[in-house]
Amino acid sequence: MTVIRAFPSRTVDTDTLGGRLSRTRDASGISLQTLARRVGVKKQTIIDWENDRSEPSVERLTLVASVLDVTLMWLMHGVGDAPADEIGPDPLASMTAQIERLRRIHEDTGQIIERLGREIERLHRGE
Repeated sequence: MTVIRAFPSRTVDTDTLGGRLSRTRDASGISLQTLARRVGVKKQTIIDWENDRSEPSVERLTLVASVLDVTLMWLMHGVGDAPADEIGPDPLASMTAQIERLRRIHEDTGQIIERLGREIERLHRGE
């Protein structure tokens, strides 16, 4: 006898809507303030959604899914493809890559600070 499945065999994310929202926002690196601005709500509203104190309307949830680049089905029900896990299967490699990114950012920031300092000095001299 052949078994036909209506849906692909995938595990369902059993977390709450707020939990999936919070994890997805963290994984995408989007701040509470940025998500709130892009969806057109207050930061506290996003906090309430993430803590399951309230739920967004379907229209807002559709915007959230779009901003976070996940499907509405996954965000609402935990079915389908979850966002990529930033840590991945090899935490050491992931953390090493993150440290390297931070070092490059730190170096770039130092160069910007130096340029601004020189520009301020130049302006003080009246050039």
